[in-house]
Amino acid sequence: MSKRRKNLQDVFYTVMVAAFASGWALPGSAQEGMQPATAPAGDAKTPKTKMLEAGAKLLQSSSPLKPFDIYLVGFHPMKDSPEDQMEAHHYCHQVNEDFAQCVLFDSNTKDANLNGIEYIISEKLFTALPEEEKKHWHPHNGEILSGQLVAPGIPDVAEKELMKQKMNSYGKTWHVWNTGSEEKPGDNLPLGEPMLGWSFSRDGEAVPGLVEKRDRNMRINSAEKRKQRADLKQFARPQSGVDDLKGRFGRSTQDIPGVVDRKSKGRD
Repeated sequence: MSKRRKNLQDVFYTVMVAAFASGWALPGSAQEGMQPATAPAGDAKTPKTKMLEAGAKLLQSSSPLKPFDIYLVGFHPMKDSPEDQMEAHHYCHQVNEDFAQCVLFDSNTKDANLNGIEYIISEKLFTALPEEEKKHWHPHNGEILSGQLVAPGIPDVAEKELMKQKMNSYGKTWHVWNTGSEEKPGDNLPLGEPMLGWSFSRDGEAVPGLVEKRDRNMRINSAEKRKQRADLKQFARPQSGVDDLKGRFGRSTQDIPGVVDRKSKGRD
């Protein structure tokens, strides 16, 4: 390991220890609560149900959920219908250096609806996938370099190091419940087929107001984060899937510096 890399890691771990000690890194702890737009169909809980829940909490272990301690917020357009877009609150567990798994919600409060899952893999694991499988995995460089993908509640230096680690990575996302978007109301139950989520790789692909609403509600400045991450462009390599949604939005879009499709690069 190079001395420079070791120094960066030392800084990151020091900041993270301080963050956890102060409570900053608890998922959503430093942000405004964002109530979900959709309430599931059904009657209110009975006293009996509440009593059973209380007993289960005391007597049963929920250990599979305990490692899900990384909180990310981003956006997903649906690959087959790109104008269907949603804000996604990710609660993730970094299983090893190359693989993470996340549960997705439509908000960050106790009333949030679980509406999907996402697996995140490194470029190394993506490269080894069968060609037919790769079409399910979206690239992350556009989300990171645009400032849209954020890790609320941790110091800027720790967030930037986390984003650096996710450069050139890929995600496989399935949304199983349309809980609402900027353009369409949500269903009050999970209906229909799972929807393959994708990522934004160009400015202008997001429905106007989508990112701004998230930033306003969570007191985030995506434009400032984009400036802070400008130097991460040097680590960006061409990715598969960047052009998969190109031209499928009813408005003009602009390239994000450093975000390049692997096939386009191959034609240069």
